Amino acid sequence: MIRLSPTEENYLKAIFKLTEEAERPTATTNAIATEMNIAAASVTDMLRRLSEKELIHYEKYKGVRLEVSGRKIATALVRKHRLWEYFLVEKLKFEWDEVHDIAEELEHVRSDELVNRLDEYLGKPNFDPHGDPIPRADGTIPTRQLTPLSALKVGEHGILTGLQDHPDSLMRYLRKVNIGIGTKIQVLELHDFDESISIRIDDEKEMELSEKVSKNLLLKIS
Repeated sequence: MIRLSPTEENYLKAIFKLTEEAERPTATTNAIATEMNIAAASVTDMLRRLSEKELIHYEKYKGVRLEVSGRKIATALVRKHRLWEYFLVEKLKFEWDEVHDIAEELEHVRSDELVNRLDEYLGKPNFDPHGDPIPRADGTIPTRQLTPLSALKVGEHGILTGLQDHPDSLMRYLRKVNIGIGTKIQVLELHDFDESISIRIDDEKEMELSEKVSKNLLLKIS
């Protein structure tokens, strides 16, 4: 069994996010550096190390892709991370913008038995508190069809089911205006000038959202 450091695991998870989740064939060195918030010059040595362990396929100037073994490890990390986020929000009542850093630490726990029991205890959820899919024990990933709020027309509505990106600042803002997973959103008006959007939430409160926010809100159309 390959033993990896938390840093090596984080690289694999970053490549997974940039390729598997974003449906891209490869990830560039610069994209990995941006994802991990480090200098691009520090990425190359780690990629060579992971390539020597046959976890990634790396050719200079041609990008990086996960090998089967690397994808298996990365998928397991994502599974653990999202299960812990679900546990922290649903059972310990953390807010959804408070759990990422804690889950980052817990995802490196190596006990498969613990993770499988956690999954059972939580009822085998398919999606985490941000609406991201939780990989199953066999590595398969749940899917569903979601539409950005910004793509809806006046009068259309849906249920907020996920976020395209979820920086803490966005989640804090949504919490402040009482929008979360499960909120019903209806489009009232589209504003050409700045592409902002007027909405009604849960058939009650009316408010306006910026284009930046509306592009990040993923809805299940109802």
